[in-house]
Amino acid sequence: MAVRPVRLYGDPVLRTPAAEVVEFDDELRQLVTDLIDTMHDEDGVGMAAPQIGVSRRVFVYDIDDVIGHVINPRIEYPDDAEQVGLEGCLSIPDLRYDTRRRMNAVAHGADMFGNPLRLEGSGLLARCFQHETDHLDGILFIDRLDPEARAEAIREIAAADWNSVRASEIELDFARSLV
Repeated sequence: MAVRPVRLYGDPVLRTPAAEVVEFDDELRQLVTDLIDTMHDEDGVGMAAPQIGVSRRVFVYDIDDVIGHVINPRIEYPDDAEQVGLEGCLSIPDLRYDTRRRMNAVAHGADMFGNPLRLEGSGLLARCFQHETDHLDGILFIDRLDPEARAEAIREIAAADWNSVRASEIELDFARSLV
């Protein structure tokens, strides 16, 4: 079991788009294993490689006792249905906000051996696909909040015991994420 430290809000790796995976080797398979171990250790339902400091397009999930991973994901939406539900993030501890996402999503990518994947998800699984793919693009769930909730999130992050980022820097980070 290889549990790695989770990177917290303010770490630049969380705001940097991750690199495409080009080598499907033992190192990649170890990364997938480490992500799953860390996700389970943190009681998460999903985790992206940047959350453990690795800027590669890889995420894992464990939804309804189905554990999986996607390498180089691309998300498409089969319809316009939406959902609003409580969402949180292991990289932003203890914050949960209602977040609008698409109800249904299809993740295309590869498995750790380079075999093509096509995974259909609805509800929580679709939310997970979107949340984790956002991580790979340098987007955090708090970027998806409406302005009032975003302002509250800034206040909560600024006051959090785990946070080392000044409130003015948090506001600047949010402003950059909206561009």
